[in-house]
Amino acid sequence: MRLGLLVSLVPVLFRLQAAPPVPTPQAFFQEIPLHHSPSNGRPNGPIQLLDRSSEGIVRAFSTGHWSRLAGSNWVAEPALDPHSSGEFSVAGPDGSRASLPLPWDRILQVLRLGPSVHVITSADPYSWVDGRLVSLGWPSRFEIRQGAISPNGTLFLASNAGLFERIPSGWHSIDAFDSVGRSWAATNVLGVAFDSSDRLWFATKAGVACRTSSGWRFFEGRDGLPWNDFTGIATGPGGNVWFGTRLGAIWWDGTEFHYRQGPLWLPHDHVVQTLVDDSGSAWFATPGGLGRIERRSLTLQAKAEFYEGEIARHIKRTPYGYVAEAPLGQAGDRSTATPQDSDNDGLWTAMYGAGECFDYAATGKVGARERAHQAFEALRFLQIVTQGGDHAPPLGFVARTIRPIDWPDPNSGRLEDDLLEQKRDALWKAPDPRWPKSADGRWYWKSDTSSDELDGHYFFYPLYYDFCADTETEKARVRQVVRDLTDHLLTHDFQLIDHDGKPTRWGVYRPRDLNENPLWWAERGLNSLSMLTYLAVASHITGDPKYAAASRLLIDQHGYAQNLMYPKVQQGPGSGNHSDDEMAFMCYYNLLRLSKDESLKAAVRYSFFQSWSLEQPERNPFFHFAYAGINLGQSVTNGWGTYPLSPWDGWLEDSVATLRGFPLDRLNWPHRNSHRLDVQPLRRQKSRDLYDAGRGGRGQRIDGRVVAVENRHFEHWNTDPWELDYGGSGNVLGSGTVFLLPYYMGLFHGFIAKP
Repeated sequence: MRLGLLVSLVPVLFRLQAAPPVPTPQAFFQEIPLHHSPSNGRPNGPIQLLDRSSEGIVRAFSTGHWSRLAGSNWVAEPALDPHSSGEFSVAGPDGSRASLPLPWDRILQVLRLGPSVHVITSADPYSWVDGRLVSLGWPSRFEIRQGAISPNGTLFLASNAGLFERIPSGWHSIDAFDSVGRSWAATNVLGVAFDSSDRLWFATKAGVACRTSSGWRFFEGRDGLPWNDFTGIATGPGGNVWFGTRLGAIWWDGTEFHYRQGPLWLPHDHVVQTLVDDSGSAWFATPGGLGRIERRSLTLQAKAEFYEGEIARHIKRTPYGYVAEAPLGQAGDRSTATPQDSDNDGLWTAMYGAGECFDYAATGKVGARERAHQAFEALRFLQIVTQGGDHAPPLGFVARTIRPIDWPDPNSGRLEDDLLEQKRDALWKAPDPRWPKSADGRWYWKSDTSSDELDGHYFFYPLYYDFCADTETEKARVRQVVRDLTDHLLTHDFQLIDHDGKPTRWGVYRPRDLNENPLWWAERGLNSLSMLTYLAVASHITGDPKYAAASRLLIDQHGYAQNLMYPKVQQGPGSGNHSDDEMAFMCYYNLLRLSKDESLKAAVRYSFFQSWSLEQPERNPFFHFAYAGINLGQSVTNGWGTYPLSPWDGWLEDSVATLRGFPLDRLNWPHRNSHRLDVQPLRRQKSRDLYDAGRGGRGQRIDGRVVAVENRHFEHWNTDPWELDYGGSGNVLGSGTVFLLPYYMGLFHGFIAKP
């Protein structure tokens, strides 16, 4: 069968293809939650009220007294009577004070607009008149939820009886009708506000509504509204609208809704009241204290520098600088970071180093080259450390990771665990020891290295060789590492052979297993793709023709090009193993970048398109940039015609939104999304997808894509992005590699403007 026939497949429905992108500007606004950092005098107890003076000074009311923000410090104002809740005192427009003979815990809100001052309770609104607070005669049978002052000074109230405005004769009920005649404001209005464009907003269990010049506009879950258990609305400059709820806060940016929930964003999920200050920062009164989300002008480059600093200070481990994540001795306190070995230190360090290679290629920064060089030495040492000891594998074998010999012995109890695992997985290995000692006695090194590790190594080496190895001496060191590893695989019939003389659990690439052994059918496509990539990398770096010859042997006699057309077990978006996705995209990128076999590349391009089309809804900038960097402007020709392979419209916008959306705080705070109105369960696949069986709690937004990165926490790009709820307690610091690699890759390919 000729290779050209591989792409003679019934074409998928090709969507609108993207034009060559205009580089995305660097500048944007970063959301930064500030409640985690101590602030001088900031009230930390339950916050009942928020207030903003006519001068824009923010005040918070807690347990009977006010505190005001003076510069960067909080100053407590003395209570009128600190031992009694029998009165509530408030300042008027002229600075004088008036009191209400009501317990202060009955007060819902203080409203100010120019000379107008109102105090809202659940039973009555009061207005400042001649130095006094005067009741406005609210019907006692109705419960008030929130008040708002219109631009002309009219008071509006949200109540359990509906939406009302104050008129000379009393209170007038306002109804809002949608396009099918339903009245949205008939009863139980939970919040009301006017935005900076003087538009009236209100919130109910049915959703939120905005009165525009062309009529009422309504939003429900199907319109992107995340939640509806509202506690009020706050507005600010630039059209900012914030909705407090009993389970997080919601921001409307003028185009779409953004959900902020969990301890990353808020001190407590029950938002009692929200306020937006003159700078656009949102403040939250909660039972857990005072929260704030600031929108700070930033550049993507400055964000990258922040993550680089965190990695250098808290995450890099051993003198070689392995990069993964760091557990904390105390949740939220980065100074207590204690980096530990990771099962895939080689992979994560390789992906970090690859980002540094792209950075150096794009910007020429000396620091980037130095960091890439450190990553190369770390990966090179994983080959060196395995040799010469009592349990030495064949030359070229790479360890998963290392740990100092003075740490606790990692072999203790491990053999017993491995033997138990063998009962579940017939191919599982139980090497003894799993952690041999290095020849110099300084390190334990971890054996049973996986295909994940090799994919990472082979992703990094050609980038370092092409972009960062500036001298012939350095290039020779790279050639030796790649030659030793690849020759190890060729010598042992395309297998990675461990110190026990047997292949590792996942290091099997030989044709007899991939094509004939039913225990390996699930790995057939990906391992075929991986091996052809390894050989292309070795051929490119060493120039030795034997690697191209080995590749042609696997293609012509063992069908590896056919195998890679289906590189993972999947049945549509959200199915399959996401580690496989990450591995495949690294391999696709270098195989297409380096291979000189044009007939092979024609098939690989189409396979890459099929894989990318499944990952497209995941808003993954690494996947998007890897794909666009290779296939933008390319096409495939088969028996049905010629079809473009460029990514579909929206790939760059989704990528940049994810890069901008990454919180600066990379701690593993928990997130909840399964309750959201704008999320629906991921459609279950009817086929026998082994990886999808029994996986509940997964879903997508109404646009068919995963929830935004601001509502998830993950350490690496192999995490399932369709999961809706994420555990954690702020006790593990994740690496910024998930940002750095795609950002620098985007710089290199011109998708993001140079800083």
